[in-house]
This record gives sequence, C-alpha cells and structure tokens, in this order.
Amino acid sequence: MKAMILAAGLGTRLRPLTNDRPKALVTVAGRTLLEITFRRLRAFGVREVIVNTHHYAEMIEEYLTANRNFGMRIEISREEALLDTGGGLKKAAHFFLEGGESAQEPFLLHNVDVLSTIDLERMVRFHEQQGALATLAVQERETSRYLLFDENGLLCGRRAGRDGAEELARTARQRHALAFSGIHVLSSQIFAKMGEKGAFSIIPSYLNLAARGETITAFRADECYWRDLGRPESIVQAAEDVDSGKYRIGWPDRGMLNPQDERTRQRITEQERSTNEATGNDRRKLLHPHRDRHPQ
Repeated sequence: MKAMILAAGLGTRLRPLTNDRPKALVTVAGRTLLEITFRRLRAFGVREVIVNTHHYAEMIEEYLTANRNFGMRIEISREEALLDTGGGLKKAAHFFLEGGESAQEPFLLHNVDVLSTIDLERMVRFHEQQGALATLAVQERETSRYLLFDENGLLCGRRAGRDGAEELARTARQRHALAFSGIHVLSSQIFAKMGEKGAFSIIPSYLNLAARGETITAFRADECYWRDLGRPESIVQAAEDVDSGKYRIGWPDRGMLNPQDERTRQRITEQERSTNEATGNDRRKLLHPHRDRHPQ
C-alpha cells in the first residue's frame, strides 16, 4: 500500500521551533514528526511513501538518507512554490498511478503534524466497502472549521466555527458538523476528477466533487486519541501525553535499520540522545521562556 505525507508547509504556527528546521523534523519525545508518521504508516502495511517538501527541503532529504529511508521506498516531491494540500497531491499523482494493479488500490494521505490512534486498516476497509472516492477521518469535537455530512455520512458542506454561515455543496435533510483529522483514504480515480490546477486546497475540491455526486464519506473516529501539532504548546502537551502513557511512541521495528551493523546501532543511539536533549530544551524554552535571560 502507498501513502503521501503532507510536510511542505512553512510551519509558521510552530515558531520558534521551525526557525531552523522544517515542521516535519520537530520532535516529540525524541522522535521527529516525520518518523512518527512513517512508523504509523508502516505498522499498517504501507511500504511506499511520497513526501512533499518545501521549507528546509534539503534537511528532510539528508535526514531520510541518514536513516536509510526507514526501510521504506520513499520519494520526495519538492515544491519550489507551495501548492497547498490539493495542488501538492496532484503533483504527486504519478507516484500513485504507476505500476499496474497497485494503481487501482486506495492510498493514504496523512498530515505530518497530527498524532492519532486512528485504525488506518479499518479506515481503508470502510473506504472500499463504501465505494468512496475519498474517505475522511472525522471526530465530534471542537474546531474552528467544521465539515458537514448528511444522514448517510456523505460530505455536503462546511462551516466556520459553531455559529458560522454554512457553505453547502448539495442539499441534505440532516447535517452533522464534524471535525476533520487530517487523514484521508483516496481512490486513484480522484486525479482524473480534480479539475483544479496549480496551488489549491483539497477541501474545496472535495466540496466540488460532492456537488457533482461523488462519494466523499466520513469515517468516524470519535473514540480515538488525536492531537494537532501545529503550535508549540501542542508539542509540549503531546510530549506530556507520551510521558503519562496516554499516547505511545515505540520502536517496534527497530531491526529494519540492520541491528547487526554496530555503526548503525551507535548512530541510532547518538541520534536518540541528541533529539531527546533538543526536545527537553524546546520544552523548557516553551514552558519557561524567560528563565535563561540575564537581567539588564
């Protein structure tokens, strides 16, 4: 199975953590957001991934080389100008349309800056059972931007906040407002049906497709842990969730980096030590931003 990780954003909401690195290489409990996402995808059978990059793109490429692509086939889709979520996906279409039978399989689209325990295997099965063009992981929780779904769980519109005006793609007897989680399952046919070009957001594209009768459906994940990692305080909270056992980041397939290679083991150890120290420094700076300043 294939996947795409959306990692090209500037990470402006994460400053100062992204002043000297891309958001994909910000760490939580000693692991980069990119590594955490790779491991989540790999645990559900994904072995081929394309990652879009822009901000500090070379740093991501060097990181992947140093980690031997985490034992996966990884391709980079470098964006000289940001293409947003829809444009970035469309630029990567070749990756999903190559290779005979695999081009007919659904694939995952995953934001790099979210943590979750959403069952991706169950989500893919649901997508196939529904015969959907796109399946969106959603939850009933507070958000600044809601997606609206009808009584059959099909996308019919969106709304800003609790009391904002509704933008409807089609009529529906009932409308349920749900928060999108940044995880999608898509059918490869979507590339032929997205008419937008250049830089564009994928949500308006979904609304356009829904208006034309395409099946854009909701996968409810209300019971799952989920956290957006778009702000520094969210990184701190996620690290605390790991410390408390609320969310677990493990190294279940450490052997894929060739444990027989002593130099590889030493490099992993050194990397873990440095990332743990960096994470601790980041957390201290965020929690106590004035502690290290000398009085004038």
